[in-house]
Amino acid sequence: MLAIAAPTAVILVAALHLWFLVLEMFLWDKPLGRRTFGMTPDQAAATKPLAMNQGLYNGFLAAGLLWGLAAGVQVQVFFLACVIVAGVFGAVTASRKILWVQALPGLVALILVLLRPGALPGA
Repeated sequence: MLAIAAPTAVILVAALHLWFLVLEMFLWDKPLGRRTFGMTPDQAAATKPLAMNQGLYNGFLAAGLLWGLAAGVQVQVFFLACVIVAGVFGAVTASRKILWVQALPGLVALILVLLRPGALPGA
């Protein structure tokens, strides 16, 4: 069961971050992006370059997670930890919702990855 659940969870977290990339890089100043982040057109226009940069970083997280599926558990753990830290930081500095949307899925995936047989030395 964990042999399927763990990589599936990693793929889902990567898909979330690809969606964040799309929202931040391409939809930030569109109605869906403004509604998602609760911004006026002026706020969206003023912050668009920052959002595009943030979206690119989310794309790197997604790429790292997908790479981790081929590279191994250590890479998956590293990128899932990055997702969790970014989610906690976002929750503290921007919106508590980020904790549930980003950090919690990352934590669940991390737990599944670590519980998979053979994931930890000596397990």
